[in-house]
Amino acid sequence: MSFEPLDLLWLLLPLAAASGWLAARREFLHKHERGNRLPQGYFRGVNYLLNEQPDKAIEMFTRMLEINTETVETHLALGSLFRRRGEVERAIRIHQNLMARPTLTQEYRTLALSELAHDYHKAGLLDRAEGLFLELCETREHSEQAMRTLMQIYEQEKDWEKAITIGRRLAHRAGHPTQTLLAQYHCEMAAQQIHAGNLNTAGNTLELALQLDSHCVRARLLSGHLLVSRGALRDAIRVWQAIEQQEPEFMEEAVEGLSEAYQRLGDHQGLEKYLTALLQRHPAPRTLLTLADTLIRRGALMEARLLVRGHLLHYPFTGGLKWLVEHSALEGEPSASPNDEVASHVLEQLSLTQQAYQCERCGYRGNTLHWQCPACHEWVTTRPAVRAAPERDALIEFKKKPKQKNK
Repeated sequence: MSFEPLDLLWLLLPLAAASGWLAARREFLHKHERGNRLPQGYFRGVNYLLNEQPDKAIEMFTRMLEINTETVETHLALGSLFRRRGEVERAIRIHQNLMARPTLTQEYRTLALSELAHDYHKAGLLDRAEGLFLELCETREHSEQAMRTLMQIYEQEKDWEKAITIGRRLAHRAGHPTQTLLAQYHCEMAAQQIHAGNLNTAGNTLELALQLDSHCVRARLLSGHLLVSRGALRDAIRVWQAIEQQEPEFMEEAVEGLSEAYQRLGDHQGLEKYLTALLQRHPAPRTLLTLADTLIRRGALMEARLLVRGHLLHYPFTGGLKWLVEHSALEGEPSASPNDEVASHVLEQLSLTQQAYQCERCGYRGNTLHWQCPACHEWVTTRPAVRAAPERDALIEFKKKPKQKNK
């Protein structure tokens, strides 16, 4: 089949029109993208961040700043990276330079202010950080986070009055309950007041703590000691005994105070009766040894030894075994041998390695009860560690093994 030139022209006209339209559209899109597209290095920097390559990301963003100093997001990202790497001074300079721009919008100014506040906090410049976070408390987007960080700053400075003020603002602003935390702040403040000798003020502060959190064990423990110092021994005993109804595992922290109060009252029989019942309800090492010492004070050494020995078979712990070694000699018998002294020393060292408390949040373990975890800094997450069964099970298995006969 052959085509005449005129026929061929009619066939090519639509194709030419389509080609022209496509060419014009490509040119339009190219110009549009060229005017609105972010620098290529920005996406490379983000890609490095996603692939956990912060060094390459910093290098890429730094090059971009040299080329295009108007990229605010790049400044913010670079400053944040420097802070995360510990190069706080460089982060501060970047965010300060950003804040100095007169053309910066209010939105970006607030973001830069927030980053600079975190820079100061990371650098330990708490006074400067406090001022910026107080300013951020008045913003809608950053107020909650600013208040939380301010509370951390006041915790570091042990300025409990300011911490309480911000905590109340946070509860009102965010609607989150902060009673437990505020009760701990009141306990911290009461401890300072007791140390300074302001006992009446401390008593009022502890009452406020219990109003905020009626289950605050720490407030009850402190209140008991405060009552003992005032001579109100019966009241102290009632306050401490009430802990068992709320947090029985913390009765260990009150046992020594209870023993002192009963003894100062001369009520040795009442102390023995109470500790015996408490040990039956909640077996615990400190309760056991306090009761054993109480029995010894009335001359019942054999009864005390049998008590400790019986409990060790079910609840073994090195402190109990150390007590048993130290009280191994009966009345009228020779004193303990040198081997017993060595065994007591070894057991004492072993008991120091047994961590009695554990944070439920991060797992931190230690021998001291911290109301604020030293590791994760959360409040009221540290509790008496669960008495693990492996030591007890090992003892039972050892007893089950048949004794080998001497050949």
